[in-house]
Amino acid sequence: MIAVRKKPPVEDSSLKKIVIEEVDVQEVASSTFSLDKLINEPAEEPITSKKVTPIDEEIILDPKKYILSKTDTKGFIEYGNEYFVEIAGYTEEELIGKNHNIIRHPDMPKIVFQLLWKRIENRQNITAVVKNMAKDGRYYWVVTDFEIKVDKVTNDIAGYFAYRTAAPRKAITAIEPLYKKLVSIEKESGMDGSGKYLNALLEAEGKTYDQFINEITGKNSTMMRLLFSAMKKFFR
Repeated sequence: MIAVRKKPPVEDSSLKKIVIEEVDVQEVASSTFSLDKLINEPAEEPITSKKVTPIDEEIILDPKKYILSKTDTKGFIEYGNEYFVEIAGYTEEELIGKNHNIIRHPDMPKIVFQLLWKRIENRQNITAVVKNMAKDGRYYWVVTDFEIKVDKVTNDIAGYFAYRTAAPRKAITAIEPLYKKLVSIEKESGMDGSGKYLNALLEAEGKTYDQFINEITGKNSTMMRLLFSAMKKFFR
């Protein structure tokens, strides 16, 4: 049985001095991006039911398990491990061949996905804290790390592996109000507006995106580094 947790209230004061930088956010938000259509389209509707309606109920992930999926270069799912299928709530058949945005939660700002795709398309890893939505409308938080798979013959990107673990409560508390603010801005002025806001936060604190994420997720810890390293080695 999967444990659930009711979402606690989050005060806006948590947002204070949260800063993200590594990629030039303004440049990303205003550039022509090959996956704009994917990022801006709503999540795919399940093939077996009506549109998923988010509910305020959290799925608590097992910290000893990990979620793994592999997509092609356009984000279409080619493989998902057993825990991914279990948590997402879909059958394996429903997931394979569908775009990964089938589990996108409306609380996630689009600018985050654009930054993510910008990085991995440039063959650079990126770690992100992501809120996903299961088939029944519940949500779950993960820390996501990527591995870019390259064709040994053509040297072209062949696809992406995404490795996910349960997000620490500290990371959720730190990132949730920021995401809420970015989504609100995007409703009024799109990713151009959220990109400008995010860029202003970057300048205020001076931390890179990676430094911030590493701090709130504990990725700099020996245990977290070993976990992600072991997962990647196992599937190479």
